[in-house]
Amino acid sequence: MSAALPVCTSRNRFLKGTNMIKLSKPHFAAAFLALAAWMPLQSHAGILDDNEARKAILDLRTKLDTLSRDLNARIDPKADKSALLEIVNQNEQTMAEIAKLRGQLEVLSNEIVTAQKRQKDFYADLDARIRKLEPRQVTIDGQEAAVAPDEQAIYEAAMAAFNSGDYKMAATQLGEFVRRFPLSSYAANAQYWLGSSYLAQRDCKKAIPALQVVGTTYPDSAKAPDALLNIGTCHVDMKDKKAAVKVFKELIAKYPASTAAKAAKDQLPGLK
Repeated sequence: MSAALPVCTSRNRFLKGTNMIKLSKPHFAAAFLALAAWMPLQSHAGILDDNEARKAILDLRTKLDTLSRDLNARIDPKADKSALLEIVNQNEQTMAEIAKLRGQLEVLSNEIVTAQKRQKDFYADLDARIRKLEPRQVTIDGQEAAVAPDEQAIYEAAMAAFNSGDYKMAATQLGEFVRRFPLSSYAANAQYWLGSSYLAQRDCKKAIPALQVVGTTYPDSAKAPDALLNIGTCHVDMKDKKAAVKVFKELIAKYPASTAAKAAKDQLPGLK
């Protein structure tokens, strides 16, 4: 009986020692193995003293710790795999966001390129329109002059009508021109051809006052001598020789070197 006491004491100490260890699920397998290793000791308990029992318990604890570390080592990679899987998922989400942002960036880049092209086209069109409105240099009766594009277009249209023989249309367009552009470099010529349009229609009552404006308003115009010559011709056609002689003499006095003055001199003898 006395020999059983150390065994009981050792058993109790073992149970106490093992109870002090809080077993988690990963440690349960290790504890089972430890109990299996402890069972042979029970059969020999009768021959173990306290020192030997303590040593056996320490050995079991060492084995238990070793098994626990081994199990934890086996479990940790699983945890690492889970963490790695989470990282992979996060990486995929990040890459998806990056792809989405790249798509948005590409769209914005295309929009910027399109906007820049539209802006460039707009400025090119605006520049072209401004150029159309800018005065341009033209030669009028041997003199350089600046005229606006719309002035030139209206004047040329009126002259096209005159040259085609549509004197009525020419008179209308030329009259509109001198009304809208009295200071134009084309004004003197437009006024002259307005009178000439009436003269071509044999309407001297309108031709004479229209041609008189050339001499009074634009006396330095190259058309002024021809305007006086046409006025004198109108008086001749109207059988007003006295008025015709007066105009021809005025023409010769003002513009003696002109071709019109020479034509006037040629007509004077026949008006006496």
